[in-house]
Amino acid sequence: MGVFFKDIIGQKGVISQLRRCVDENCLAHAILITGPRGNGKLAIAVALANYLLCGNRRGDVCGSCPACVKLDKFIHSDLHFVFPVKKKKGSTSDTAPVSDDYITEWREILSKNAYFSYDDWLLKLDVENQQPMIYERESSEILHKLSMQSREGGWKVVVIWLPEKMREACSNKLLKVIEEPPKDTLFILVSEEPDKIIPTILSRTQRVEVPCISREDIEAALMAKYGLTFNDAKVVAQQCGGNWEKAEEQLSLSEEKALYLELFMQLMRVAYARNIRDMKAWSEQVAAMGRERQKRLLDYCQRMIRENFVMNFKNSELNYMSQAEQNFSVRFSPFVNENNIFGIMDELSEAQRHIEQNVNAKMVFFDMSLRMIVWIKNR
Repeated sequence: MGVFFKDIIGQKGVISQLRRCVDENCLAHAILITGPRGNGKLAIAVALANYLLCGNRRGDVCGSCPACVKLDKFIHSDLHFVFPVKKKKGSTSDTAPVSDDYITEWREILSKNAYFSYDDWLLKLDVENQQPMIYERESSEILHKLSMQSREGGWKVVVIWLPEKMREACSNKLLKVIEEPPKDTLFILVSEEPDKIIPTILSRTQRVEVPCISREDIEAALMAKYGLTFNDAKVVAQQCGGNWEKAEEQLSLSEEKALYLELFMQLMRVAYARNIRDMKAWSEQVAAMGRERQKRLLDYCQRMIRENFVMNFKNSELNYMSQAEQNFSVRFSPFVNENNIFGIMDELSEAQRHIEQNVNAKMVFFDMSLRMIVWIKNR
């Protein structure tokens, strides 16, 4: 189903600002929507595009006009999506993939949950050892689409998700059209890391900062969407820190997150036991996972080390762990303290750098697990 202003969790101030710009016809030709993760940036961008394209809007989309029927399925011919895609084997710069090659997958994930993360998109693409990008050929596709007349007789909207993933050649080719787009054309850029966008693109956009979702709005959404009691919703909202992605993670530890938790617990246990044989088996298991999942595992391990360190302060408001994670951490947290936290984090960070540099994964993880023995014992 589509994404409209009424579907956004909180963010009343931002929505009011954008709605007013559309109603008063003072919308900038290029908008950069940014802010913390999990705050609904993409959902807001899609809702704004839908509001602009609706043929009978009154504070929100009408939901029944011909445009809304198409927008509800993300098939409106004047709404174009651009997002990072994986490169197909043997493709060249002339045959590099474009977003339309994966539009079916995009519509599926967007229809299911407009608050999905980059990691969710990687899983949807079934990416292993490559980093999805927005390639130069995409810019030619955009220019071609914008050179044609609006099929619905109104606005044309281009939503670019994660423009920081654009190749420099792609960014450079889009500079002119973003600065001076055709009449009734809107660019909406949705960025997690705006500092990584080339400055010439940044200077051509109007920045819209979206804050974290308020605790009260998350509580209300959890009760409405998942039927949580007020007390349960309050606990989850307190732990997620204004991040809806984390709120949903708290409710259900996904299959992949459950795997990461299991691997983290195994690593800490074999390090404490100094079990070299099991360390070798652990390293081989992780080495077989593929580079992107290895990087996500190391991210997860670093988060768990931070959470366990904070857990020692006995302040539940500072912890953001699922129940399964807390069950392990109750006994493990005393092993993470001021004497070893920096050393453990350095080992995990160094392993992550080596994985990004394509160092042999078995060597990286076995060496890291051996070094972990020293830090876990250093209490």
